[in-house]
Amino acid sequence: MSWNCGCWIIPALALRAAPIAMAVLASTLRVNAASVPVELELVLAVDVSSSVDEGEFELQMQGIAAAFRHPGVQAAIHQAGDRGIAVALIQWSEFVHQRMTVDWTLVRDKADGAALAEDIATAGRAIPGGGTAIYGVINFALHEFDANGYDGRRRVIDVSGDGRSDLLVPTTAARDRAVARGVAINGLAILNDEPDLDRYYRANVIGGAQAFVIAVEGFDAFAAAMVIKLIREIEHAPAVSSVPPRSAIGRSWARLE
Repeated sequence: MSWNCGCWIIPALALRAAPIAMAVLASTLRVNAASVPVELELVLAVDVSSSVDEGEFELQMQGIAAAFRHPGVQAAIHQAGDRGIAVALIQWSEFVHQRMTVDWTLVRDKADGAALAEDIATAGRAIPGGGTAIYGVINFALHEFDANGYDGRRRVIDVSGDGRSDLLVPTTAARDRAVARGVAINGLAILNDEPDLDRYYRANVIGGAQAFVIAVEGFDAFAAAMVIKLIREIEHAPAVSSVPPRSAIGRSWARLE
């Protein structure tokens, strides 16, 4: 009788454990599978906290999409070589609110860039609002690097937003963790509500090899600034000593550092 009980109990336990085991196995295979070599793994982290209204959200998303259609960005991707770049877009707000809204995409040429631009332009808002937790999105991005199936010569998190983190946990802790793993963090600070936000980004958010901040006075200049930012990130260009001409930025002035 005890043998029969054992015979029935063990399969039942095994059946309950099977989905967990399969999930762990799938995750392990994804991480350990042969990764595709690329020049750059780039996470675009877009602020969708409550300070960003629907119009400002669209200016960010459409601005990023337009940047990938821009001849200068397309030329930079071409110059990156045959391996190309892998790009993903994350929307973020509060500590536990991050959403991958455009999954990892390999971009090698103009057609790939146009397809990615379309995906970005048509991605709706995944998070309706909330607080501002830059710490959370950096940690989320680090996890995505680990499981994306790409092996980049460089890894970059591109944080754009219009406010400083309101999380009690310091953003610097996540930044330092990223830098220790060889990940660079750049920033695009939108000086819509906080005129010194670029200083906050410089002290608390950016880090790693050739990290920099671009500051724009409003969302209307986001698209033009994103073009400059992507070119610099893809080409891994050194810091510039002066800002670009106003015509390269748009109606609002921008600062690079």
